[in-house]
Amino acid sequence: MKLIIQSQVLREAINKVLSVVDKKNSRPILTNCLLKTSGTKLEIIATDLEVSAKIILNAKVEKEGSFCINSKNISEILRELPNDEVTISVDNTNLLNLTCKNINYSLLISTSEEFPQLSFQNQSSEFRLKTKNISHIINKTSHAISTDETRLYLNGIYFQLSESKLRAVAIDGHRLALIDTHEFIGENKFLVDGVIIPKKGITELKKIADSYPDDDVSISLDDSFMFVNARNEYYLSIRLIAREYPKYQTVIPAKTTNRFHIDRNAVLNAVKRIKILSNEKTNGIKFNIQKNELVISTNHPALGQATENLPISYDGKSTEIGFNAKYLIESLMVLNETDVTFEFNNELSPVVIKAEDIPEFLGIIMPLKL
Repeated sequence: MKLIIQSQVLREAINKVLSVVDKKNSRPILTNCLLKTSGTKLEIIATDLEVSAKIILNAKVEKEGSFCINSKNISEILRELPNDEVTISVDNTNLLNLTCKNINYSLLISTSEEFPQLSFQNQSSEFRLKTKNISHIINKTSHAISTDETRLYLNGIYFQLSESKLRAVAIDGHRLALIDTHEFIGENKFLVDGVIIPKKGITELKKIADSYPDDDVSISLDDSFMFVNARNEYYLSIRLIAREYPKYQTVIPAKTTNRFHIDRNAVLNAVKRIKILSNEKTNGIKFNIQKNELVISTNHPALGQATENLPISYDGKSTEIGFNAKYLIESLMVLNETDVTFEFNNELSPVVIKAEDIPEFLGIIMPLKL
C-alpha cells in the first residue's frame, strides 16, 4: 500500500475521529484506527463499538491496501509535522513508513482483519436535518443530560417525532430542557416511538454539525443504531440507549399561577455572585420573590452571607424558593441575552423558565429545600 496526502488534511481527519477511540482499552485493537484506500480515496475509521466515525479523504493512491495504527500515536506525530506532503507506505512486513520532507518514521501496525466490521447506513429509514437545527437542539438541551450511570436511560437526549415536529428532551431528575424543531419533513417509525442518543453520540453529532454549519445531513435509524452521513465524506454510527424514556410530560406543569419577567443577564450575573458564598455541596441559594422585587440570597456558616436585590415585573403573592445555583446558571446560560420568564405555582412546584425569543424552548428546574 502507498499513498500521498497533505499532512494538515490527514491531521484534521485523525483528530476528528480521535474522540471516538476506545479509552477503556477493553480490546487493544480499538485503540487503533483503520486506514484503507480504494481508487483515489482514503477511509479513516475509529470505534469503541458504541460510537463509530468514518471520514473519507481524497488522496493520491499509488497502491491500495489497509492497516490499523495506534490512534493517539499517529495523532501526536501528525501534530508535530510541517504542513507538507506526507508519503505513507506499507510493505509486506508489519511496518509503516511515513515520510514528510526529511522526516522519517517506521511505525508498527496491525492487520485490518482484526478491526471490527462496521455499518454506517440504513437507507430504508432516511431523513434529512439541517445542521444548524442539530446544533441548536444540542446547545439548548445537553446541559440537562444526567451523568448518573445507574440511570442509563437519562444519559442522553431523547428524540421523538410528534405532530410533524421533532422534539428533543434531556432530563436528570433536577432539571429538564425541551425544544421543538418544526423544520422537519418526513415520517419515521423509529422516531415516532422515540430514541435515546447517548452523551458521547451527542458530542460527535455536534462535531459533525459544526463541521458543516450551513448544510444538512442524512440520518437513518434501525432498532439499535442512528447513522449520520454528511456529504458522503463524514459518517457516524451511534448505538442508541435501549431503555424506556421516562414520562417527562408529568414534570411539566399543566398551568402556572405566578410568573415574573427579568433581564437574563441581570439574574444570571447576580446568581453567579451569590453562589460564591453558597454551600459547596448543595450550591443552595434563595429567591425571595416580592412585588416588583427579587431578593437573591445565601448564607454560609463558615464564610458569611450575601444578598442582591433586582427589579422584576411581578404582582403575585410573596414566595421564597430555593435553587441549586449551578443548575440555575446552566439553564440560564443557554438562553439569549433578552428577558426571561420564571413561572411557578408555589415554593415546592417545578419552576418553568422560558424566553420570548425562543418560543420552542422550555426549561424546568426543581426547587431545592433549604
